[in-house]
Amino acid sequence: MNSSRSLMEALLCEKLGDPVVPITSPASPITLAKTHPIPSLTSPTSVRVRVHATSLNYANYLQILGKYQEKPPLPFIPGSDYSGVVEAVGEAVSRFKVGDRVCSVAGLGSFAEFIVDDEKDLLLVPEGCDLLAAGALPVAFGTSHVALVHRAQLKVGQVLLVLGAAGGVGLSAVQIGKVCGAVVIAVARGAEKVQLLESLGVDHVVDLSKGNVIESVKKFLKMRNLKGVDVLYDPVGGKLTKESLKLLNWGASILVIGFASGEVPVIPANIALVKNWTIHGLYWGSHKIHQPHVLEDSLKELLSWLSKGLIKVHISHKYSLHEANLAFTAIKERKAIGKVMIVVEKSSGARAKL
Repeated sequence: MNSSRSLMEALLCEKLGDPVVPITSPASPITLAKTHPIPSLTSPTSVRVRVHATSLNYANYLQILGKYQEKPPLPFIPGSDYSGVVEAVGEAVSRFKVGDRVCSVAGLGSFAEFIVDDEKDLLLVPEGCDLLAAGALPVAFGTSHVALVHRAQLKVGQVLLVLGAAGGVGLSAVQIGKVCGAVVIAVARGAEKVQLLESLGVDHVVDLSKGNVIESVKKFLKMRNLKGVDVLYDPVGGKLTKESLKLLNWGASILVIGFASGEVPVIPANIALVKNWTIHGLYWGSHKIHQPHVLEDSLKELLSWLSKGLIKVHISHKYSLHEANLAFTAIKERKAIGKVMIVVEKSSGARAKL
């Protein structure tokens, strides 16, 4: 790719709406701009990265719909976690050089060929780590790592119940649970998802298409002589949360990750009081403002685990920028098992992987 040119391809959100509409349709809120200016280095510590791959998270979908807690002014380039290769550095940059493989999480802007970030927000991708996997790692695995390790302080032998276990954050939660030595129970729907979870060494999988969560989990706990669930990891909300509360031990932790069901659950404060439950709200992105060191330490540990093969990033769908509506469709229709990625880099190697 010739970096001396001044224009690039970028996905622009010009109005709010459902991005599953074909990108060429006038009704689509997103358009593929082929002559967008390549971003300039904005400070002496700026780094420009040629984006290799960027991840789709449910939050990106909600943001284009106008339903996310952060509402950027229009037009904007969506995108969050990404990986790529350093293409230019500011004069005061000391940690990176041109050609380094990096990953990061941007507030916006990764659905483009180039992005500019500050060197403090970039992480070096270790040798042995696949660049595509590194681009899928930060938000999904970062959310679960901060939730389980930093907040709930999950311990060896504790029982972890993961709802929505075959989604991006769910799959990361079950793997981190296993690395922590927990007994992991996963809830998902459908044979393909169940099979994948079992292949990851999950101790018990509840298939929602076949049975009731409470009955299935109680039967497993009894068989293993376990009292109940110590940590509930909940990216789903709604009815499933309400049912899962009945399985929690005294002193359990509830991790509120999101509401993929569309319904915000009510956790009765009187029961939380009697059972000494701790309820952790987990908005991962806000740690960047309030506790950036927590995010940096967390992501460094995750990249180390990835390079050692302790965790795997499961990517079920890969698309190019001009197929972005198909990527959003996979998210909306819950077709994804793990991560949906947009491969941006136009080199023959990247295209061959699609």
